[in-house]
Amino acid sequence: MGVFKSLRMNLGFWLSRIFGKKRARIGIYGPPNAGKTTLANRIVKDWSGDGAIGTVSPVPHETRRAVRKEGLVINANGASIHLDIVDTPGMATKIDFREFMAYGMSEEEAKRRAKEATEGVIEAIKWLDDLDGVLLVMDSTEDPYTQVNVTVIGNMEARNLPLLIVANKIDLPNAAPSRIKAAFPQHPVVQISALEGNNLDELYNAIALHFG
Repeated sequence: MGVFKSLRMNLGFWLSRIFGKKRARIGIYGPPNAGKTTLANRIVKDWSGDGAIGTVSPVPHETRRAVRKEGLVINANGASIHLDIVDTPGMATKIDFREFMAYGMSEEEAKRRAKEATEGVIEAIKWLDDLDGVLLVMDSTEDPYTQVNVTVIGNMEARNLPLLIVANKIDLPNAAPSRIKAAFPQHPVVQISALEGNNLDELYNAIALHFG
């Protein structure tokens, strides 16, 4: 553990002892288009009243730089938790510029976006060194047992980072969050729709329980 991280953790511990409240920096991770930024926007709106912190788009890798929102206070499960959230770029094991050309981008624009998306993946991995926990967002309509999900979970388990899986998009007719539970039974799973706001109270209770 680095010296600065150790100092930050000790400071957080004593602040929580002094003020009776807990603080955690939580990263929002997941593959492209799983709904990470939609969830980040929803959390910020619910607990600060502020507007969106990121742009949502059907084009993969819309978020290519990590975006932070600090100082949120979530009241759930009879407790308060101070939360800093980091909305990270989509995790991917392969980024092909031709995928973006299918959305009408020129070759030059698509290559630039692929380069930025690759840099975003590296930035997201680096953030893992400075987090207290992770919300891993998965699309409930997709097969959860992908190389990306398995790699991301394995990385977080190796770091002993508390992990809460968010099975998103349960409002869609072909959603099957039970497949996510079956694929990763070693981790808690909360089923939500970040877009429609379904089951968010359950998510906030789980955040307070696991990260508080």
